[in-house]
Amino acid sequence: MRFDLPDLPDATALRHDVRAFIARHAPGWTPEGRARSWMGFDRDFSRALGEQGWIGMTWPREYGGGARSAMERVVVLEELLAAGAPVGAHWIGDRQSGPLILRLGSEELKHRILPGIARGELAFCIGLSEPDSGSDLASLRTKATRDGAGWVLEGRKIWTTFAHLSDYMIALVRTSPAPEGGARHAGLSQFLVDLKRPGITIRPIRDLEGHESFNEVTFDGVRLDAEDLLGEEGEGWSQATSELAFERSGPDRVLSSFPAFTAALGALPPEAAPQAGRLVARLATLRAMSLSVSGMLGGGEDPAVEAALVKDAGNSFEQALPEALRGLLDPEARPAELDRMLGTLTMLAPTFSLRGGTREILRGIIARDLGLR
Repeated sequence: MRFDLPDLPDATALRHDVRAFIARHAPGWTPEGRARSWMGFDRDFSRALGEQGWIGMTWPREYGGGARSAMERVVVLEELLAAGAPVGAHWIGDRQSGPLILRLGSEELKHRILPGIARGELAFCIGLSEPDSGSDLASLRTKATRDGAGWVLEGRKIWTTFAHLSDYMIALVRTSPAPEGGARHAGLSQFLVDLKRPGITIRPIRDLEGHESFNEVTFDGVRLDAEDLLGEEGEGWSQATSELAFERSGPDRVLSSFPAFTAALGALPPEAAPQAGRLVARLATLRAMSLSVSGMLGGGEDPAVEAALVKDAGNSFEQALPEALRGLLDPEARPAELDRMLGTLTMLAPTFSLRGGTREILRGIIARDLGLR
């Protein structure tokens, strides 16, 4: 396991441009909205971001991308998350679904789907978790059965972020039984599912704040075309786990509570400086680790274990940050904006360590790499 810091470009001009863009859009954002960070869903904002060329930044131009470096993309992500911008409408498509299609999709699919993501017009969700499976993803029961030249999809997915607002899902499903006594993850495949197809029912699940970010999705005889299969039949497990490195290591695993941090800094009393300094040092270390994994991903590597460590350590930091800020400030001296943000984060923070794999799963991955299990 290693965390070598990649070469970082001079991003001064790019950061200036992104901050100027944010300044034009931020006046309408509420403290609660900023605290939701990348869980905020705003198609208009995503389309405006797409017009700037800041979605699909690393993809080839022939597919609507910007042909820019992975580190330039990280600069944009950091600035958006630090401001609490509502980036959820394009986040999953840009972060993992688009790169998966770029790697495994047909030329027809790449030209049909990727430019729409890059323009901020297509929203994606990920179909992994299922009822009664918990964190045991290999036990999933949703299946796709061959029917002529296509497939028929049956089953359910749950905790699917933004399914009720998305255009497409990339779903991991069973296409053949696991071999007797063999690996349970054998026989799984990934499909691109158009959520407008007949036979799909989406039921939103309300969180503590009353928001409907998560969903239960039911497939009842949904017909899929042959070209909806992504990659190779039966290779879905390796494809999905490789894809999770994009989900687990980005700045969104470190900066989910950051807008509250910046709101608190101006109100901190002098005696809180040592504790605040320790928080800044921890954040800087986590950022360096995340940048390292981004560099590896940009170089075509598969840093699954390093990504798991970034997510575990990053989630611990961003979950603990709201309470740490409360402890540093006199309740009477806390700005009203910060109080509203902290209230939202207190209810939202428990989900940070669920998204992209629970803490127990991540630590199992890390332990296996260290030879401890």
